[in-house]
Amino acid sequence: MNARSIRRNLYKVFRQTGIPRNAIDEKASLTEDLFMDDIDMACFLFYLETRFKVEVKNEELPNLKSVGSTIHYLQQHCA
Repeated sequence: MNARSIRRNLYKVFRQTGIPRNAIDEKASLTEDLFMDDIDMACFLFYLETRFKVEVKNEELPNLKSVGSTIHYLQQHCA
């Protein structure tokens, strides 16, 4: 999966979780800028794993701090 496809599909995942399109930016923090709490993160991870057919392990969760770090994670695991 190329970077453009990853970004486009990730943005669709964010939209499924109710994040406004204008709030989605690579520098945006999931918790501070997008105001995702534990329940939002659980939904986000479900949609992420379903759309990208990946399994995010519990020890990898701290790596998903921002939109950009999530893109980087997906580039490593969806290649």
